[in-house]
Amino acid sequence: MAIVRTTITNGQKPTEAQIKEIEEASKRPIFFDEDAPELTPEQYAEMAAIAALRREEMKKPVISLRVSPATLEKARATGKGYTGFLSRLLDNAINDPDIVAKSL
Repeated sequence: MAIVRTTITNGQKPTEAQIKEIEEASKRPIFFDEDAPELTPEQYAEMAAIAALRREEMKKPVISLRVSPATLEKARATGKGYTGFLSRLLDNAINDPDIVAKSL
């Protein structure tokens, strides 16, 4: 069986053929070898602990923030995910000394 490698870019939806191929591949058995050995329960536990730590580090606290109606309207106009956009905008602004000085 040949290995077919396909790259799906961000935002691109897989084709029906790609979905079928993925579904078929999920039914095949997994073969472990020296390049990809089966993980031990200890390795799984270690990976789970690392994943939990990373999730905790990436967790963002929820805050309430008052903004002008005009600012909120402009942010919402950027579309879905505008709260993430506002978060990134605030991150960029707080790291720019000129913007911080201007805003104080």
